[in-house]
Amino acid sequence: MVNIPLQIPKTLRVTDEQFLELVKANPESRLERTAEGELIAMSPTGSEGGNRNAELTADFAIWNRQMKLGKVFDSSTGFRLPNGATRAPDTAWVKQERWDALTPEQQKGFAPLCPDFVLELASETDKIETLQAKMQEYIDNGCLLGWLINPKTRQVEIYRPNQAIEVLQNPKSLSGENVLPGFVLDLALVFAESA
Repeated sequence: MVNIPLQIPKTLRVTDEQFLELVKANPESRLERTAEGELIAMSPTGSEGGNRNAELTADFAIWNRQMKLGKVFDSSTGFRLPNGATRAPDTAWVKQERWDALTPEQQKGFAPLCPDFVLELASETDKIETLQAKMQEYIDNGCLLGWLINPKTRQVEIYRPNQAIEVLQNPKSLSGENVLPGFVLDLALVFAESA
């Protein structure tokens, strides 16, 4: 099999069914779909960013194994949001009772819900404005807590429903608040290589 680059016209719109077919036909591609049906192909992250993201997701998975409060998902997981978009945050978490309310078929596909928590880690190729719009979209669709972490600027934006975005400069750690009880993310690993 030969890999061929995927070129997507900005005007291309796809239905939920067409999007699912595209994803099945291109399992190696990272694709998202906006609420308007626009198809977005995301480039892979660099090695440094991929390592940071894996370490962050591992921290959430370890916490979740101890607490047994929900399900943790990595950046390859798509969620079909209430507004119709299919998004794949870098790290996501869903409360156990919300996950259990889904049918087995819904759990196998793009779960039709917005995660309770999302994290986006800005990579060298990401446009911060695009990530900020995604974070707001998550909150508008029911997310309870979101973190946008920018290693390059050592800045974290915290998103919560019905609140102004909180911006932290060079924080040492982040609290999961009442959404992720007892979880504290040490940012030393994330900010260490970006000095």
